[in-house]
Amino acid sequence: MISLFRRKPKAAPAKKRGATSKGDAKEKEQSLHLAIDGAAVAVTLRLNPRARRVIVKVHPVTGEVTVVAPSRRGLQQALDFARGEQDWIARQRARVPAPVVLAPGAKLPFRGQTHEIRHSGTRGPLPVWRDGDGPVIWVTGRAEHAPRRIADFLKREARALCEAQALDYGARLGVLPARITMRDTASRWGSCSAARAISFSWRLIFAPDFVRDYVVAHEVAHLKEMNHGPRFWKLVEKLHPDFEVAQAWLRTHGRNLQRYKV
Repeated sequence: MISLFRRKPKAAPAKKRGATSKGDAKEKEQSLHLAIDGAAVAVTLRLNPRARRVIVKVHPVTGEVTVVAPSRRGLQQALDFARGEQDWIARQRARVPAPVVLAPGAKLPFRGQTHEIRHSGTRGPLPVWRDGDGPVIWVTGRAEHAPRRIADFLKREARALCEAQALDYGARLGVLPARITMRDTASRWGSCSAARAISFSWRLIFAPDFVRDYVVAHEVAHLKEMNHGPRFWKLVEKLHPDFEVAQAWLRTHGRNLQRYKV
């Protein structure tokens, strides 16, 4: 599991009176604005009784700021905490990659190699297809449908590659997944449930093959070891010996895989 959120240190308990409101939904979430780098930034204050401390999160894709407090009495403390972390919030928001719309003229990494999206005015072999000589991804049809068509193409490619690799790795370990699905999550590249259902982010299609293969190996290894203990990592290493290189790549470049929009 790859987490892109940074949790802030535990803050001391506060005795200040929290805000009151009508209805559970309003009690659990409030919105306000903080001045950060000269701009008014929306901040969501969220109540979560399971939280052990005040937490500040900056969404790695949208830059949205959320502050979580364990109780209503801690909401004011949470707001004060966020004000004290304005520099950290600004740095995290500055790291949010600029969005790239999947439309003709845009460039994107397909399996780690930069491709240009181009529109074809003539009928092609498929609505979207890849020309490796360019390298180019061609799309036909009306311009307003291009982003969705390209996204569908990328998701199909990601599914085919992840499924094939998962079945291969599973056969090597003597265990197969019950189900394989593709998702679009910001905080993890893959997951494995106790029911042996594994899922992957379709955005792995943007990463080099060795990175995607590592994520698949990681989740398939969980089919045998639902933990991150020494035996688990030995299974990962058996399937993907250079897994640490892939981990380092994701830490450095993973955030950029989230920038491509439909």
